[in-house]
Amino acid sequence: MSLLTIMPSGKTINAGEGMTLLAAILAADEALAHKCDGKASCGSCHIFVQEGRKGLSRIAKEENEKLDAIVGVGSKSRLACQAIVLGTEDIKIELLGFGSGF
Repeated sequence: MSLLTIMPSGKTINAGEGMTLLAAILAADEALAHKCDGKASCGSCHIFVQEGRKGLSRIAKEENEKLDAIVGVGSKSRLACQAIVLGTEDIKIELLGFGSGF
């Protein structure tokens, strides 16, 4: 289990091992666009992981290819639908407040 802090609201919740960040965000009653139902095909759930990147699954090829096509992507970028909580450390993410994908 990891403690997930969601910015800018500052809300914190427990995120279970194996849970996607998207599922955890939605469970916290935070709004986040997710047009493709977790298939990494739209990029609308683009977020920044501010702390705890090692507590998440590695970026797979499909996610990396989608991130490469999104404007505003940086080293802290992830797709919430693809980032799986490993339960090894606490995580702090930033919601961007707009759908940056397609």
